[in-house]
Amino acid sequence: MDEQTVLVTGGCGYIGSALVPQLQDADSVDTVVVFDSLTGGSPRNLMGADVGDSLEFRQGDVRNYGEVESALRDTDAVIHLAAITGAASTHDRREETFAVNLEGTRNVLTAAEKLGVETVTFASSCNNYGRAPHENVDETTEPHPINPYAESKLKLQGEELLAEFDGNATALRLSTNYGYAEGIRFNLVVNTFVFRALTNRPLTVYGDGSNWRPFMHVNDAARAFTQATLDPESWPELIYNVGANSENYRISEIAEIVHEEVGTEVDITYLEDEHPGPSYHVNFDRVKSTGYQPEYTLREGVRELATAFTDGPLRTKQ
Repeated sequence: MDEQTVLVTGGCGYIGSALVPQLQDADSVDTVVVFDSLTGGSPRNLMGADVGDSLEFRQGDVRNYGEVESALRDTDAVIHLAAITGAASTHDRREETFAVNLEGTRNVLTAAEKLGVETVTFASSCNNYGRAPHENVDETTEPHPINPYAESKLKLQGEELLAEFDGNATALRLSTNYGYAEGIRFNLVVNTFVFRALTNRPLTVYGDGSNWRPFMHVNDAARAFTQATLDPESWPELIYNVGANSENYRISEIAEIVHEEVGTEVDITYLEDEHPGPSYHVNFDRVKSTGYQPEYTLREGVRELATAFTDGPLRTKQ
């Protein structure tokens, strides 16, 4: 296969900071183009990448069609990560969330079709399932989003636009991310719990902690994007839940695991009158059929992140 040029929108974000180095290491990739507004991300997040001839950077906003089309010229594939994230915070940013997450996606897909880009891989989320009425939800389960972030990603919105794309199109409904990467986010429960435990602050659980959530290391998320984009024939379905069946946890379990693995004396506080947020126990059998398999367990990721804080940054699994 000829070497490809791959565009990554939102490449200076959390997943992008893990993904760009993986793409650069792939034999079939010649050039990675990072397109980012730098509103939420930073060039500092690319310090794990090889910022040289094999990496191009374009500053721009997915809401601006002209900037999107310009960035997509002469590319073979696009991984569309750019989005307003932090699901809970999007209640107060509804208009902006839909402008970036939905209209931005429309711009990417329109430009990709116009320019003949062959492959689009879209960052969706298991958050789409909301508060699922049963366990073991799969890709055929009807989504019930409970925040604007999920609404802008789900079927009839971003995913439906992707279904109309004339080419290789894949939506990855990701588990909740955690773990060390240059662009690490701390509005994600595992990462913030590890930091709070290391600084001897209580771990606050909203509700009784019985709500389910699947989790995956950010490097495993990046690996899924790499595989789906560079080998689209092995990912023939439009939608994949991405994670592992064994990595579904109740939030109360997350707090206990962090407590055990970090090794500090820390209180776990339950705010039972507070809304606990989404709850979804997800089935990942479909993604296993592609040959994809996450490499991290939650406990490994928690230990690694604690080590990164106490001993300095480290190179994670590639």
